[in-house]
Amino acid sequence: MNGQITLPQLGADPQSPFPPTRQALDSPNGLLAWGGGLEPERLLAAYRSGIFPWYSEGQPILWWSPTPRCVIRPDRVYLSKRTRRRYNSGCYTLSLNRAFEAVIEGCAEPRDANEATWITPAMVAAYTALHHLGHAHSLEVWADDELAGGIYGLAIGGVFFGESMFSRRTDASKIALVALCRLIAAHGYGLLDCQVENAHLLRMGAERMPRDVFETELQRLLNTSLDEAFWGASRLEQERW
Repeated sequence: MNGQITLPQLGADPQSPFPPTRQALDSPNGLLAWGGGLEPERLLAAYRSGIFPWYSEGQPILWWSPTPRCVIRPDRVYLSKRTRRRYNSGCYTLSLNRAFEAVIEGCAEPRDANEATWITPAMVAAYTALHHLGHAHSLEVWADDELAGGIYGLAIGGVFFGESMFSRRTDASKIALVALCRLIAAHGYGLLDCQVENAHLLRMGAERMPRDVFETELQRLLNTSLDEAFWGASRLEQERW
């Protein structure tokens, strides 16, 4: 690393274990380890342990387990009256897994000219591989035939691990998040992991969960057996809310 922080380094073997999350640093919050690769086996093991990769181009792969954890109970997601009217207006249509690669590429676009993306080409390739294996999914928001926004992440057991979302039209990312929450709540999911909090997520019903509470809830939900056939639907019916 930089000579100031000593972290465990993961081995080249995708089955090499992660350090206990209690060893994660307080500052920067949740930094746990570095190195290794983004193989599907390693990524799935990481998420099952409440760990995720997050790094910028030119850095080694960094692995995180912050506390508190930002999560949304899918049945408690909140939408403002203004955005709810837009949601109900029918100006957007929704789909599942219709354009996964376009969604992740949209999420990788810098928000402004001075902002670098953390979704590196290696991350795009890794999550696309997980998508082809049936673990990663996207929800798209369309304005006519134009992709207006979307969200992607991993579904494991009764947890959806949200990775990123984007918007090219007004409220499209909010509508993607709410539509995803309503969908997974209807199919028995108990938690949407948002990883790191921001004001936008907190306004939509996210809560701060201590790491130990999150890990207990995570292990309970990972043992939930759910019917995942609904991920095969390409078009979503948008029920009024």
